[in-house]
Amino acid sequence: MSVVIGLTGSIATGKSTISQMFKEWKIPVVDADQIARDVVKPGEPAYEKIVEHFGEKVLYEDCSLNRKKLGEIVFQDQEEREKLNGFIHPEIRKEMLRQRDYFVNQGEQAVVLDIPLLFESQLFDYVDKVLVVYVDPETQLKRLTERDESSKEEALSRIQSQIPITEKRDQADAVVDNNASVERSKEQLIEILLNWGISNKYLQK
Repeated sequence: MSVVIGLTGSIATGKSTISQMFKEWKIPVVDADQIARDVVKPGEPAYEKIVEHFGEKVLYEDCSLNRKKLGEIVFQDQEEREKLNGFIHPEIRKEMLRQRDYFVNQGEQAVVLDIPLLFESQLFDYVDKVLVVYVDPETQLKRLTERDESSKEEALSRIQSQIPITEKRDQADAVVDNNASVERSKEQLIEILLNWGISNKYLQK
């Protein structure tokens, strides 16, 4: 029986570090961000709908999607943003479930769904357990300003567009406190997985 883990966090909490640990342990990771890029490639249904609705002005010369141009359009217009989401989100979810079910049917002990906006999108029924990667809000702000070289105001605006990390932490089945070292985070993750009955020959402290 596979355990499907919903891995999430918030911007600059270090979720990708934890995701990489699962990959190193050969635990399958279904990456929602990667799928979001794949479903808008030329020839995909979402791509065709986007071009039909927004026109060729949102394409580069090689016919790939100009995300920046598309972003400028939908950022200023909520109706257009909802239209875009209506094209993309069903395709992302369909592909996430296809990959999840493939790994479950392969008999994997655990499958990770790496979904940055799991809480915001209310995708709890896709997973058995919710694992939140947490840092305190002060650390989150500091890491984001340093990582993106953004102002404190810009960083705060991006953080506040998501559900607070403290709220996600309080609703999670388990939490990796990522405030300290990578090694400490790994120790916590191993302990969580063992508690959930997951172990394999790759999973080491």
